[in-house]
Amino acid sequence: MAQWLNDYSAAFASSHADAIHSATFYPEPGVDTVVAESLKQGARIFKVHIQVGGFSPLDSRLAPAWKLIEDSAAPVVIHCGNGPHPGEYTGPEPIRELIKRYPELVLIIAHAGLPEYREFAELAANHPHVYLDTTMVGTSYMEQVAPIPPGYIDTLAGLYHKVVFGTDFPSIPYSYSHQIQVLESWGLGSRWMQNVLWHTPQALLHLDRLPWSVLGGTGNGGEEAPRH
Repeated sequence: MAQWLNDYSAAFASSHADAIHSATFYPEPGVDTVVAESLKQGARIFKVHIQVGGFSPLDSRLAPAWKLIEDSAAPVVIHCGNGPHPGEYTGPEPIRELIKRYPELVLIIAHAGLPEYREFAELAANHPHVYLDTTMVGTSYMEQVAPIPPGYIDTLAGLYHKVVFGTDFPSIPYSYSHQIQVLESWGLGSRWMQNVLWHTPQALLHLDRLPWSVLGGTGNGGEEAPRH
């Protein structure tokens, strides 16, 4: 399955200049070859879904794959929180151990790790290569399922350089714009929004190294975003 998905993704990216070449992997024989081939083909980001895949990120079969990705600096979007339903291997503890084993591994925690918002925010605050993705966070839908805890917005204000925009579009029960409106409603200021929507993901994907004509614009990321 991983090889089929990666072949499709590579072909799609090669045919659409504005698509980001992504890839995935599972704990199965030959996973290191699958990951190595994806990187060779130009994959810029990986996605791993611990809950749906039903496997531990600490599975020994994944060790060579994690090492390859760590060395490449390609980020991994990892769905590892206990929401919307807990899995056998979900939660912050396996991720803490994964970070210990691969301290340079770049991880983007999908859905900000909900409902363990605070635990995963702490990981992002304490580890330079851990980021949070905003998918569904704070939306009218998710507030009924896993509402953000008191003070969490202040926490994200301090993580201005560790938060990236995510949506799960089009498989969402609300409009695409709603997620952006929610982030804007937090009142964290234009610089915070610019980092979340553009500068931080651009840097994570190394798009800041591409020519201006490819990106279709410019921008200097990395400025601190004070709360307004």
